[in-house]
Amino acid sequence: FGDSTHILAEVFLLFALILLLHTAVNIRRTHLLSLVNSVSVWWHVLGVAAIVLVLIVVPDTHQSFDFVFTERINNSGFSDGMYWFYVLPLGFLLTQYTITGFDASAHISEETHDASTAAAKGVWRSIFYSALIGWIVLLAITFAATDVNAVNEAAGFSPSIFESALGAGWAKFILIISVVGQLFCGAACLTSASRMCYAFSRDKGFGHRASGVLSRVNKDRVPIYAVLAMAAAALVITLPALKGNGEDVPFAFFAVVSITVIGLYIAYVIPIFLRWRKGDEFEVGPWNNGRKYKWMNAFSTFWVGLITIIFCLPFTPAAVPWNDEFTWESFNYAPLMVGVVILLAAITWFASARKHFTGQVREIEIEKEIGEEPAVGPSRP
Repeated sequence: FGDSTHILAEVFLLFALILLLHTAVNIRRTHLLSLVNSVSVWWHVLGVAAIVLVLIVVPDTHQSFDFVFTERINNSGFSDGMYWFYVLPLGFLLTQYTITGFDASAHISEETHDASTAAAKGVWRSIFYSALIGWIVLLAITFAATDVNAVNEAAGFSPSIFESALGAGWAKFILIISVVGQLFCGAACLTSASRMCYAFSRDKGFGHRASGVLSRVNKDRVPIYAVLAMAAAALVITLPALKGNGEDVPFAFFAVVSITVIGLYIAYVIPIFLRWRKGDEFEVGPWNNGRKYKWMNAFSTFWVGLITIIFCLPFTPAAVPWNDEFTWESFNYAPLMVGVVILLAAITWFASARKHFTGQVREIEIEKEIGEEPAVGPSRP
């Protein structure tokens, strides 16, 4: 929009317009959504390849292997003595935040052919390829980060690496690929959220009245009310982004979303822990980890517990409450937000949800309840 005076409001307006576009895509027939997802896959594959190629070919110079694999730069404000046991673990946030969304295969399993195996394979493949290709991209970016001062002055902002190494033209080329990729990801996130909302409401997870509305599908078998509800929730939860400090940094929004990575991984690890606790009594599906689940599930549970603690720690000395430099703008709100969400979930469960939510409702049970064969979902399970 080009107006630096009202940048937060204008960015929020742009977000609302993008969210409207995502909603329109998601309430159309699933064939359109399938086409968008197919284009998204190829965009990410070819786009990432193009970015890596540009970062290898275009820069006149690159960093040495010694710099990339041994150089340590501590801009956290904490002493170098805290690097290995505190500063470095805080860096795990980047990796953990990047490798998310792999559960989308499960969320849309009811619209997936041979879901009992395809959804499970989709989960582990998305993790594997995200880790492998993501590592290659990070290496390419780090090798191209020859102007260390420019990167430090921009507080590690990745476009500063592109512009200092490639020039404005190629930097914009990379950012265009990234922005379009994010647009595809936004549409996929709304798809995943709406299907999860639909499934939970179908199982009477929101009470009879709300569940009855959110579990409805239109003539094209799209859970339209679940899509609209999730889009509205995304809009509301982003409202704090309208408030910022004197430098237009939306710290209030950062406080709200500080729970995102922690919340995702806690949700991921709950069924992993329950399957581990159930042991050999658990009835496995056609695709499973066999006996390896014992150490895999144990390690996963331990790891999520560890990163949950790490991500609740202050990221800078200014976020330490008893520090003289403490500011609420730097404070890590993650532990407060996690506590609030768990408290609200507990209150909701004991006050209402436990009375009507008894687990997955089988399609045959729905048919018996209403006396006919309904269109209970985007497709027949």
